[in-house]
Amino acid sequence: MAVKTLLPSDYQLHLFHEGNLYESYKLLGSHVIEENNKKFTKFVVWAPNAQDVRIVGDFNHWNGDGYSLNKMNKEGIWTIILNENLEGSLYKYEIITLAGENVLKADPYAYFSEVRPNTASIVYSIEGFQWEDSEWLNQKLNRNILADPIVIYEVHLGSWKIKEDGSLLSYKELATELIPHVLELGFTHIELLPIIEHPLDISWGYQGTGYFSVTSRYGIPHDFMFFINECHKNGLGVILDWVPGHFCKDTHGLYKFDGTFLYDYPNENDRENPVWGTANFNLGKNEVQSFLISNVLFWIRYFHIDGFRLDAVSNLIYWPNQHGKVENKDGALFLKKLNTVVFEYDPSTLMIAEDSTDWPQVTQPVHYGGLGFNYKWNMGWMNDVLSYMETPVESRRSVHEKMTFSLLYAFNENFVLPFSHDEVVHGKKSLLDKMPGDYWKKFAQLRLLLGYMMGHPGKKLLFMGFELGQFSEWKDKEQLDWDLLEYDMHKKVFAYVKELLKFYKGAKPLYNLDHRHDGFEWIDVNNTEQSIFSFIRKGENEDDLLVFVCNFTPSVYHDYRVGVPLEGFYHEMLNTDEEHFGGSGVVNKQDIRTTEKDFHGKPYSIKLSIPPYGISVLKPVKKREEKKGDDKEKVYSYAFSRRKRK
Repeated sequence: MAVKTLLPSDYQLHLFHEGNLYESYKLLGSHVIEENNKKFTKFVVWAPNAQDVRIVGDFNHWNGDGYSLNKMNKEGIWTIILNENLEGSLYKYEIITLAGENVLKADPYAYFSEVRPNTASIVYSIEGFQWEDSEWLNQKLNRNILADPIVIYEVHLGSWKIKEDGSLLSYKELATELIPHVLELGFTHIELLPIIEHPLDISWGYQGTGYFSVTSRYGIPHDFMFFINECHKNGLGVILDWVPGHFCKDTHGLYKFDGTFLYDYPNENDRENPVWGTANFNLGKNEVQSFLISNVLFWIRYFHIDGFRLDAVSNLIYWPNQHGKVENKDGALFLKKLNTVVFEYDPSTLMIAEDSTDWPQVTQPVHYGGLGFNYKWNMGWMNDVLSYMETPVESRRSVHEKMTFSLLYAFNENFVLPFSHDEVVHGKKSLLDKMPGDYWKKFAQLRLLLGYMMGHPGKKLLFMGFELGQFSEWKDKEQLDWDLLEYDMHKKVFAYVKELLKFYKGAKPLYNLDHRHDGFEWIDVNNTEQSIFSFIRKGENEDDLLVFVCNFTPSVYHDYRVGVPLEGFYHEMLNTDEEHFGGSGVVNKQDIRTTEKDFHGKPYSIKLSIPPYGISVLKPVKKREEKKGDDKEKVYSYAFSRRKRK
């Protein structure tokens, strides 16, 4: 039957084919709708090159006879309205191609899908969840995302923790267990590997079939909303990995959807992605733009998602199968359009590019000629730092520039410093095991690496498991090595991470001016022989600063002189060699007074002890003297005091 008032409007169809229907999920897909106190189920699909389209499901015994959709326009929108409420029903589209083949396809706009290995779509209402995160949403609008602390916990839900019987935790169980863990460590955001529906577990969600369908592996969409709601109530933002570049070629998915290359490029060289065995989205096609842009807005609107990390941006802005860097203008224009639309809809959204290229102005606004992201992963920093850390200590002087080069471009973009899943899988070793040397040296250098990361300009991202001090790399079919927390050094790593993130979030010089040159200054960048780096992180006020002294060798130095900009006392706020972190205890217990000896180009200097494979972070403090009852003078510090030494 057809109820005219329930059919798509001409204006909707026009916008969709123009590439500007940003709520295309309301036009297409399955929807239970009500008119005159009667409920109907509407199915709408885009398949311009099909001979016929029929709806099949458990409601008609998967027999499409008599269930053909009507083709509404020459651009290929097909629709049918069934005179019943099919909420919860399984269905697919039976596509009869121009070649006469019958292909069963899942709905590209389905809100829910069967649990793999089954592949049918499910009629599901996305409405009705009772959100309790208005305070979070209001606060987010008033934040300056460039000047705020951001430290992100990247997680793969299927292997963070697994039940004893081998089954996966549900979204609600993850809310109970994952959120407290992330809060205890001190992260500000959780980033989830793609949770769109995908057929193969080991693709981690990067090869999807249902972009509007949160994966059913862990529960229903409303359960995922519950997870996000609990994150927001506890002050945690949620970021999704999102994959606009390519999709898997499983028969029920987007590939050759109507018998032709509908969502992907018609030219094989442009379409095929041999690295992943996937097909590339045709980003120049208007209907694909409506699909993808609508998808981002869908996650923001219905799931209150706070941000997106766009996977493999280099695969969008350059043609993947060309020799050399050949610009894909369609890809660049799509990203500019996407970011413009997203920020008009919600300016507080984090749009993060995982881009390994030197494309300029990735994080500049579109109206200034940029791609329009507000953050970009600093892949160069990650590669250089890990290469340096994996170099034997006696050879580090020969690769000294790997630790300094990033500061030549650190403020060209707004960066996130990533130690992601890609760096701890497929034979690359865990962060801990990348560190050279014996057992103690590995742990010391892991603390050193993480401390240096917190001191370097840029927001931070770390993949799950590092906080346990895992020796083994990420095993995507097993849970993290939680039993490690029964062992002393691993417990101390966990304690160190908590202290480090607390320190980071409490120290404005570490994040306030992350994106500006005046937030960083080298003290000594040229100490190649000793592999010691010293620098200043600055806040907005002249005396709001931190001095970092980083030693990348096992040598210990006492009375090591460092130039400093301000006269007075310096208090050691953090030392990675603390014994309760697993270190050797080479610390500076007493505040250090400056001498009027200029050094490192600074008007004053201090002498301190430098720990092995360690970092000392110092803060200038103001002193005042007060008289006590016995007339003895006592010195107090205005600065917040460090925790008591153990």
